[in-house]
Amino acid sequence: MTPFPTATLADLPAFGVAHFTDAEAGTGCTVCVAPEGATCGVDVRGGAPATRETDLLRPENTVEAVHGVVLSGGSAFGLGASDGVMAALAEAGCGFELAGLRVPIVTGACLFDLPVGAPVAPDGSAGRAAAEAAIGRVGKGCDLEQGNVGVGTGATVGKLLGPEHAMKGGFGWQGARLGDLVVVALVAVNAAGNVRGADGRWLAGAQEGGRIVGLGEALARAAQPGQGGGPCENTTLGLVLSNAQLTKAQAQKVSSMAHDAYARAIEPVHTTHDGDAIFTFASGPVPAPVDAVGALACAALQGAIEGAVLSARGAYGLKAATDLAG
Repeated sequence: MTPFPTATLADLPAFGVAHFTDAEAGTGCTVCVAPEGATCGVDVRGGAPATRETDLLRPENTVEAVHGVVLSGGSAFGLGASDGVMAALAEAGCGFELAGLRVPIVTGACLFDLPVGAPVAPDGSAGRAAAEAAIGRVGKGCDLEQGNVGVGTGATVGKLLGPEHAMKGGFGWQGARLGDLVVVALVAVNAAGNVRGADGRWLAGAQEGGRIVGLGEALARAAQPGQGGGPCENTTLGLVLSNAQLTKAQAQKVSSMAHDAYARAIEPVHTTHDGDAIFTFASGPVPAPVDAVGALACAALQGAIEGAVLSARGAYGLKAATDLAG
């Protein structure tokens, strides 16, 4: 829970969000669309990102409106899901008009889930399915499912001691409001590190014999020759949605502030084998101080991370937080 009153996607009518889930293969994608376009910024902190069109989000670059953000499994192969999102948006009449065509701007990032389930990545058809569902939800909101869904389908956490000690991660979301200002944070938790709750206790991570191995012990053991997981399937992806009026530079700053939520809830984070990234997508009708938007985003994202691992269910031979809770 956040220290602010709660909000939902119904409070952000400019956006539509939907999942594509391939439970058998252990992968999926989550797509957010803004058919009228919205300001977007990103802050990538991980050392091994798989991203699409993030350079155009730089404040000095020309494009001012983005029409879709895609969070996908499948590592770099999952970048193909965005092609289907572009096609669906263009067919719906969204995007910039250019030479008689509609060119939607779609950005996004992928996490590494290939060893979970089958080595399959979401493709254009998966992206199209999620985008069409998301377009249908614009202005309506929805009770977006959490846990083993969408981009969180094959997400895992706690890989410092190797995949045999990992647990199930997942997808989560949390909303917060301050007066007319609304923020909803979405996240796919797929971290090398452990995840802790706001009360400081470990919720999920490297597990052994039904217990979470503490960070100090895990790091010490991982440093021993022949121990630890080495490079593995990491990356936590976040998306902050807001009705705030922001420039690209301000949206980038909100993303930067929101990374504090990762640092509070995931240890370690932003490692050399992570692709950790946070996008901020702002539709613009509500003037608001950037610091207020960032504070709400950070609080909502921390709650979303906790919700992601608590909503996850054991699958693909992995235990979930609910299994350890008894």
